[in-house]
Amino acid sequence: MIHSMSLVFDDSSTAAQPAARIVVVDDDPGIRELVSDFLGKHGFDVETAADGAGLGRALATRPADLVVLDVMLPGEDGLQICRRLASSDGPAVIMLSAMGEETDRIVGLELGADDYLPKPCNPRELLARVRAVLRRRGEPRPAEGALGAQCEFAGWRLDLVRRELRSPEGVVVNLSGGEFSLLRTLVERPERVLTRDQLLDLARGPDSDAYDRAIDVQISRLRRKLDNGREGGELIRTVRNEGYMFMAKVARR
Repeated sequence: MIHSMSLVFDDSSTAAQPAARIVVVDDDPGIRELVSDFLGKHGFDVETAADGAGLGRALATRPADLVVLDVMLPGEDGLQICRRLASSDGPAVIMLSAMGEETDRIVGLELGADDYLPKPCNPRELLARVRAVLRRRGEPRPAEGALGAQCEFAGWRLDLVRRELRSPEGVVVNLSGGEFSLLRTLVERPERVLTRDQLLDLARGPDSDAYDRAIDVQISRLRRKLDNGREGGELIRTVRNEGYMFMAKVARR
């Protein structure tokens, strides 16, 4: 368990969007208070919870934009909670864990987390990650009915307004915020080789400090959801030593 985080308040920091609501989930009351105070001081509406049940009560009261989620929790652990939130198209998730190994980070991303930080973390880095995830979630979307608001490929339909992916059978496929941004990036640039660095910049923004292994993880998740093994061939091709290419023809509506 992490017993302390070094937090230094600085009024000169750029204010965050005040409307964004965050729930901090950690069974250590000291960590909850410190993180909550720090994010609250930077303009966020913050609530705390000690476990999955407390998070459920907080979300039932009012939807959240983002959950800062500890992995090590009593009862339902953070990984189980993350999986549940991702499958229900819930809020964005940033996971915190004292287990900072790359494998743990990959597992968190595999389960649908938008980002992952080892504990103890620099509070300014957490703040930057929170802002980056919320910025990606709140990217300007085309107006209803705008040309190109829907992309169709190989029977699939990606709605950029509703941030919704439908299979050829009309079934809605849940995507995490990171998966949606990555698929949108690929669909908007079909039949072009994109390097991992390009995908990181285009999908996550040039200020992101995510690592390229995260792109590989999310490509793997997208492939499973798009069922590349089906008749008709792969939709996302790995180009050895270069990156990835979206293979389907895309029609914009």
